[in-house]
Order: sequence, then C-alpha cells, then structure tokens
Amino acid sequence: MAKTKATAQDFLSKMNLPEQQDERPEPKASSAPAPADRGRAASRSGLKHIGGYFDRDTVEKVAVLRARLDLDNSQLIKRAIDELYSREGAARKFGDR
Repeated sequence: MAKTKATAQDFLSKMNLPEQQDERPEPKASSAPAPADRGRAASRSGLKHIGGYFDRDTVEKVAVLRARLDLDNSQLIKRAIDELYSREGAARKFGDR
C-alpha cells in the first residue's frame, strides 16, 4: 500500500475541532508529484555526493577560491582532495607521517 505525502493543510485540518471543520472548506486533493528530471540524474549516475556544514569563514574562503579558480564546488573539492592526498602520500614516503 503506497503512502501519500502528508501536507501542512492536512495536518491543520485534522487539528480542528468538529465544529471548526464546518467553517473551513475541505482541502483539495493534491496531484501526484512531478517526476524528477531524469536528464540531471543521468549525468550523475555512478557518482557519489559528498557535502558538509561549514562556518561562515570557511564558506567565504570556498566562494573566493571558486571565483579565483573559476571552478564549481565539485571541481574545487576534487582539486583540494587530490592535492591533500598527494601531499599525504609524499609525506609518508619520506617518513614525515
């Protein structure tokens, strides 16, 4: 059995007392949600999302780097990870870590 998505209007209508329901019109049945844009999802198939929550200072640094390097968030994160991974690998080879 498929669950229907509850809406705020459904919640509020159920919170009314029986005498209050006569005053309010019945909520209209909502149509099924529109199908997701498949073109966008297809371009991301095989990829994994990585995200995080950062303070204002870090977000500002990311914005400045994105503008200076003309990269989007994904490209910037990939570049940072590649550089950090390379640096950590070099440090291990020379016994620094």
